[in-house]
Formats: sequence, C-alpha cells, structure tokens
Amino acid sequence: MAQFLIILVAWEIWKHRNEYAFNVATSNIEEVLPAIAREGGLWCTAGATSLQGVGS
Repeated sequence: MAQFLIILVAWEIWKHRNEYAFNVATSNIEEVLPAIAREGGLWCTAGATSLQGVGS
C-alpha cells in the first residue's frame, strides 16, 4: 500500500504545482487533500485494491 500511496500523493502535489505555476491558480492544502482522496477512489475503482480506505 505504501508504494501506491506515495505515488498518489506525489502525483497530486505535482498536478497542483503545475496549476499554480502555469495557470496562476492558488493552491493550498485544503485543495490538495480532497483531491488525493478523490483520485485514490478512482484508482481503487480501476483496481488498486491496496488503496481502499484512503480518504475514508
């Protein structure tokens, strides 16, 4: 589970960093944490069963 979780968190931080850098969007932790939970849910739907429970 730890491997998937590290990749998921890094991916979401990267996406939010790009929004901030290239689209002049504001970014804060209140946006990143729910995004991690949503993306984790999508990963579980796609078959990443080791992430079930993330964001619950």
